[in-house]
Amino acid sequence: MTPPPAPFFDDIAEAPEGTRCVWLNTRDGIRIRAAHWPGGARGTVLIFPGRSEYIEKYGPAAGDLAARGYATATVDWRGQGLADRLLADRALGHVGAFCDYQKDVAALFDFAGAENLPRPWYVIAHSMGGCIALRALHDGLPVRAVAFSAPMWGIRMMPVLRPVARAVSTLAACIGMADRLVPGTSAQTYVLETPFEENVLTRDADMYAFMRRQQGEHPELAIGGPTLRWMGKLASRGAGRNPCADADAGTADSGHHISRPPRKGDRCRGNSPAHGPLAQGAVRGHRRGGTRTDDGQPGNPRAVLRQGHGMFPKSTWRFALTRDAWLPPDLGKASAPVDDARVTA
Repeated sequence: MTPPPAPFFDDIAEAPEGTRCVWLNTRDGIRIRAAHWPGGARGTVLIFPGRSEYIEKYGPAAGDLAARGYATATVDWRGQGLADRLLADRALGHVGAFCDYQKDVAALFDFAGAENLPRPWYVIAHSMGGCIALRALHDGLPVRAVAFSAPMWGIRMMPVLRPVARAVSTLAACIGMADRLVPGTSAQTYVLETPFEENVLTRDADMYAFMRRQQGEHPELAIGGPTLRWMGKLASRGAGRNPCADADAGTADSGHHISRPPRKGDRCRGNSPAHGPLAQGAVRGHRRGGTRTDDGQPGNPRAVLRQGHGMFPKSTWRFALTRDAWLPPDLGKASAPVDDARVTA
């Protein structure tokens, strides 16, 4: 069955020609939006966006990849972009359970398979998308390699505040306020509310202006801060634990997150038999036996971590791919040296 066409705001996307944008239905009945750009037969890069992001933001990245012979696909996660919002107030960032994003991943990969997108498949995962991708790797994501750009693998919170956050969230649920905004956040989207000089997300002024223009001209793409329900799920995790590995974890991707590889002793709590201690090999690129990638090669897909936090800046996103020879050379080749200061805040 051919997916129905979905809106795509070409006027703000700076995307290559040939965009195909469609509606997909997840197995729990949520309608999400996906897009595909052709680019050649060298493979397909599936981009996992961060919290509050949307398809049009990745138009320039799709153009860069197409110029190197790679197709691109990406998605609006549930609760953001033009995908179904999960609360009556569309401005609130919300998800019922963090593992629900895996249903969106399944729908995206079903679409990629049905469209016979060129293989091998790769993933570039940014911020909250890194959280989602790491969980999907444990479930056997059929990709050759993954690049993590500022992955949201934890939330920066003082230990003394965690029990307070848990108590506030629990009380909010008891009195019917769990779907209210976290104190200190706003229903206004961050990039429109915060001048570039005061933002904590990026030093790339061009990228910041690009997103401000996109969300100013199409406010229906934007969301604001996260809900108290999310805060409670995050606060229920101990310090240094990975919310991406928890079936009920969520994330407040406001720029105040930490990025680190999983450590020995971190545990996944999902229902998949693949879940157990987080495997260093899944992140550090070590070959492990017992599994096969989509191209039939033994071992886990290899991955590279880009530390820090940012907003996947235009023309510098390739940093995550430039230093690892196991990726196709042209996929990570930048036309000019990458300035680290433009990537990290």
